[in-house]
Amino acid sequence: MFDKEKKIAICSDHGGFKLKEFLIKELELQGYLLVDYGCFSQESVDYPDIVHPLAEAVSNRQFEKGIIMCGSGNGIQMAANKHRNVRAALCWDIEQTQLSRRHNDANILSLPGRFIDFNIALQMVEVFLNTEFEGGRHQIRVEKISKF
Repeated sequence: MFDKEKKIAICSDHGGFKLKEFLIKELELQGYLLVDYGCFSQESVDYPDIVHPLAEAVSNRQFEKGIIMCGSGNGIQMAANKHRNVRAALCWDIEQTQLSRRHNDANILSLPGRFIDFNIALQMVEVFLNTEFEGGRHQIRVEKISKF
């Protein structure tokens, strides 16, 4: 049985495909098991078709965390956040990523595949995977997110 904390769901559309492939390679070298929900080429796809199965798996707690990307990171993040218990954060830098975990208990990191340096994205993913939620005053706010 693989350590659940080391098992990460990942997906992208065509706009994030190259970044996804880079991250999979780098994270596997660090001992993570990446479950790839697609897409599997740079051929144009509709991001909702790719992200909904991943977001559902995070919602059902099959995975503690996921990483998603499209060209801007926006569309795929919007679709993911339609799922109960999903808190997908679109991040552009390390500090945002850290705060999304500490204050919002983000469980999915959304990255802008066409607008971010791949090595910075890798650092952001590492921060996302290794930063704990602070709880406390933030817990009440997080509980209100999935209220409806």
